[in-house]
Amino acid sequence: MKEWINILLSPYHHSSWIHIILEFTAVTFSIFSVLLAQKNNIWLYPIGIVSTIIYSYLTFVTSLYGDFIINIYYTGMSGYGWYIWLSINDPKNPKLSISFSDKKDYLYTILWFLSTCIFSIMVYFFNGKLQNPYDWMDVLTTGLFFSGMYQMAMKKVENWIFWIVGNLISVPIYFLKGLILTGFLFIFLALLAVEGYFIWNKKAIDNNKTY
Repeated sequence: MKEWINILLSPYHHSSWIHIILEFTAVTFSIFSVLLAQKNNIWLYPIGIVSTIIYSYLTFVTSLYGDFIINIYYTGMSGYGWYIWLSINDPKNPKLSISFSDKKDYLYTILWFLSTCIFSIMVYFFNGKLQNPYDWMDVLTTGLFFSGMYQMAMKKVENWIFWIVGNLISVPIYFLKGLILTGFLFIFLALLAVEGYFIWNKKAIDNNKTY
């Protein structure tokens, strides 16, 4: 047991305390953000922004450029989602409720996914990356998370599917990069995403019955 603990903690032997504290803070805020998302609570956005800003720094210094782009995008998209969700209380705008994606939503999501992957490949290429399978996995997760964030802003049930797949793929990437806490975070987030899917699925069905 002690051997396993030493293996898991070994990447942190050469890390500064500030990086460890930052990662722990980002992990904590990420968990709270997802829990609030499950409850359809708008506070998921400001709390999530704190986490994404921290991860923007951590992923940049560990050369995870795809995830760096993701977190920069998360920060901007969280601001957009925050604005959209706030508009619910504006009597001039129709209420944005949890619903299932239609053909138009799928089209926009596919466009987001493809354009994001192409852009990520370009970033990696110009930085001399794409040398191993994990770089390509990072490109894939970038596309998945961009798509998931867009669908969450639109309150579509299917956003959780993107989070589930993306989180599971991210686990080995972060373990190999030495961000052990984040690796375990993505395991936990994948489980929360499964739960979130069923919660939002039920709410979408109830909303359909209402209309």
